[in-house]
Amino acid sequence: MLAQFQTFIPPVRTLMGPGPSDVDPRILNALSRPTLGHLDPAFIQLMDEIKQLLQYAFKTDNQLTMPISAPGSAGMESVFVNLLEPGDKVIVCQNGVFGGRMQQNVERCGATAVMVQDTWGKQTDLNKLEDALKATPDAKAVAFVHAETSTGVRNDAKAICALAKRYDCLTIVDAVTSLGGIELDVDGWQIDAIYSGTQKCLSCVPGLSPVSFSQEAVEVIKSRKSKVQSWFLDMELVMGYWGQGGKRAYHHTAPVNSLYALHESLRILHNEGLSSAFLRHQEMHVALKVGLEKIGLEFVVDQAYRLPQLNMVSIPQGVDDAQVRSQLLNEYGLEIGAGLGELAGKVWRIGLMGYGCNKKNVDYCVNALTSVLAR
Repeated sequence: MLAQFQTFIPPVRTLMGPGPSDVDPRILNALSRPTLGHLDPAFIQLMDEIKQLLQYAFKTDNQLTMPISAPGSAGMESVFVNLLEPGDKVIVCQNGVFGGRMQQNVERCGATAVMVQDTWGKQTDLNKLEDALKATPDAKAVAFVHAETSTGVRNDAKAICALAKRYDCLTIVDAVTSLGGIELDVDGWQIDAIYSGTQKCLSCVPGLSPVSFSQEAVEVIKSRKSKVQSWFLDMELVMGYWGQGGKRAYHHTAPVNSLYALHESLRILHNEGLSSAFLRHQEMHVALKVGLEKIGLEFVVDQAYRLPQLNMVSIPQGVDDAQVRSQLLNEYGLEIGAGLGELAGKVWRIGLMGYGCNKKNVDYCVNALTSVLAR
């Protein structure tokens, strides 16, 4: 006999880890609106607005700009499977976990990843990258993470893209944690393919991945010698559904209510303005920094390239990482992130993203850590 299952009521949390972030109540409200068919004319009008709002957020005029109906990891895969073919070479910059995931995607496409490795917690070294470009004259692309979520490092996307273009390479950028939190200029920086996620600085629910492809990238896709290995992520098929205006070709059943939520989150960002959003993230980072340093916590990443929305601090000697995070979650309903990879057990990652990037959360986090560490 089956058990009697109760309605799931999630506990109230303050999400200050590496993502997902706290979701704006206006976005939660948008989720609850009546579901439309994914080919309904009213919904197609909404899709056009989402595309325009994404172009604003990315700072691009790229026509191939849309949300993939799956989380950021699928956005990453969509970029690589569409642009790469067996035998291609890609220079991948790694200074954290997510550069490693880029490498895995490159190799699963049958391409070769030429790795430029830097210390976790440091920026990608432009001299190392140029050495790799000189040594790999047949490289097709340079791939890197703009905001490395595993370390809290901001890589110099503008400089990396400029260098890649000097060597006639496509540029592939992970902007999962940067979109809506720090400056990002797809057209101005000559980014050819970029992907992000909805659950970080956009303060939306997880499950969608905004992407954008330049015209040069589109031409590469159109001139492929082999089929894209993923039917679901094949951009030429997806664009039949995510085209502009007019009748859309059925490709998949879009997550309609999640797209309501994304529209609302992008509308909120547009109303605040990009520069104001970036300034808010920086100001709250400074407030958090002051509070955490008062209780003896030290920031790992150099201030010159530290992310305001993802703060990595050293765990004091003798402090039990898991115990502190458990107490914060169970006693304060506060989630912060553990270290990943070689940083596991050594650092905490504290997020200040989107709607959750506010003074109330800063004070709550500092006070909770002060109490728990004092024990």
